[in-house]
Amino acid sequence: MPRPLLQRLLAFVFILGAAMASAIAHAAPGARMPAPQPEIGWIEIDADISLRRMVVHQPGAKGTVLFLHGFPETLYAWKDIAQPLGDEFEVHAIDWPGYGLSSRPTADRFSYAPRDYARVLQAYIRKAGIDTSQLVIYATDIGALPALLLALEAPDIARAIIVGDFAPFDRPQYMYESLQSLKSQPSAELARVQLNKNRDDVLRNAYRRGLPAHEQFDIPPELQDDMARGWSHGAMTSADAFYYYYSHFTRDQAYLEANLHRLKTPVKVVWGEKDLYIRKEMGIEFAQKAHAEFTVLPGIGHYPHLQDPRRTEADVRAAFR
Repeated sequence: MPRPLLQRLLAFVFILGAAMASAIAHAAPGARMPAPQPEIGWIEIDADISLRRMVVHQPGAKGTVLFLHGFPETLYAWKDIAQPLGDEFEVHAIDWPGYGLSSRPTADRFSYAPRDYARVLQAYIRKAGIDTSQLVIYATDIGALPALLLALEAPDIARAIIVGDFAPFDRPQYMYESLQSLKSQPSAELARVQLNKNRDDVLRNAYRRGLPAHEQFDIPPELQDDMARGWSHGAMTSADAFYYYYSHFTRDQAYLEANLHRLKTPVKVVWGEKDLYIRKEMGIEFAQKAHAEFTVLPGIGHYPHLQDPRRTEADVRAAFR
């Protein structure tokens, strides 16, 4: 490169750098730099399981948040919450085995039970190098019981766990009829067939049910597309994974209830007032027995993080205070 051209190029780089430094120096006091963007990738758990994950990396983060989705969601359920939280925290979300683009081994190799999801969760936290002393887990629906089962065995797995809209105990009377039918045969097999048959309706309307027309809402198109793309990934559908989860559900619920006195990790319970699938009485009973803070969310259904993501963000930030 001719010397005059090189000199002009170096001068330009110097001026650009000075301008950027000046902009940072003169930013309004307390102004935040733009949050990092979510990154999507994969992490291997063992020979049978690789998880798709989303991570927002934040150098100098004040802590780490790990989001655990429910049925029929994928990790994209958390994207609109993860990005703003990335201004202060490192944020992780995963697709459970059987959902999104994570692995779907056959049921003879992986049971899809809450207990096995707990093992996957523990392995993910370890392999991702997360500092559990500064970790908050936010888990909903099928993600909540595995998080609590793990906390029984590893009380220091997180500084706090936020759970909601799930079934910690075997109380079918608090559950939607189709969920009750998944808890035993032969109705469970019929429910699996029906869920797969009604795939489009499940993906389009699951989060609207139980809400009056004026409170119904749309989910982000990116999440809608990802759930549809991830429903059938390999030979197993997300409905099949849900079915296998429920085949072990009662056993693992009973274990949690029998061992609840061992739960030492701080827990907060949040619940949609208008949850059609699992009534708030389930959350009230669990919170009382676990000596946990309980918050009912007025006007909210089964998916608080989709219906009011800013409230979910606020709950996470509060957990670090």
